[in-house]
Amino acid sequence: MRILLSLGSVLLAVAATVAAGPVPADTSVPLPERMADTGGGSQLITAEAAATGATTGRVTWWDRRGNRWVAAGSADARFGSGGLVRGTERRQGTSTTPTGIYDLPYAFGIRSAPKGTRYPYRPVTERSWWCQDNDSRAYNRWVEGLPADCRAGEAEKLTDFGTQYAHALVIGFNYDRPVRGRGAAIFLHVNGKGATAGCVSVPAEAMSRILTWADPGRSPHIAVGTESGRTAITNY
Repeated sequence: MRILLSLGSVLLAVAATVAAGPVPADTSVPLPERMADTGGGSQLITAEAAATGATTGRVTWWDRRGNRWVAAGSADARFGSGGLVRGTERRQGTSTTPTGIYDLPYAFGIRSAPKGTRYPYRPVTERSWWCQDNDSRAYNRWVEGLPADCRAGEAEKLTDFGTQYAHALVIGFNYDRPVRGRGAAIFLHVNGKGATAGCVSVPAEAMSRILTWADPGRSPHIAVGTESGRTAITNY
């Protein structure tokens, strides 16, 4: 009889768990250790929002030490005014931040690189533009001097964003083999006045800390996503 009662108690406990839905992720485990992929390096930036409609969240930068990931720093983050969307489904002009895991090709800025920066750093000049013209051969590329086939109205003059582009990192979204119409000029940069046009932004002090922390020899990547669902950061 006791065996039957014990078995019944176990079955009831299992049924209650199933009825309650999925068991929440163990947040005591560092986020990178719950991810499907971290890019293969020993540094990682995570940019996580609560849901696809969110315009704020958290950026954390991590170091891999042995077989564990350890947070090196964290800051409040802002995302696109249109929320977040899977990178493979993003459309240009929607002000959405693409989710996924991306490399970080190089850093740039209107101001000089913070002391201690090891990342390749490109200074912005009065001739620096980022072409977003879908008809241009320079689509989703930095150009010095606007090419004839890149319309000014379809490009960003980098010096026009003195606050945001004081310091920045290029996010490798749609970068290696650009798909026209998917989007261009996605960066990790300094906060402006509010939500971004699709980038990820953090306070100026945090951006400086990230640049002095990032080591190109450790192959840092950035993972962007939400807490759950199709765009969950743990899917990437």
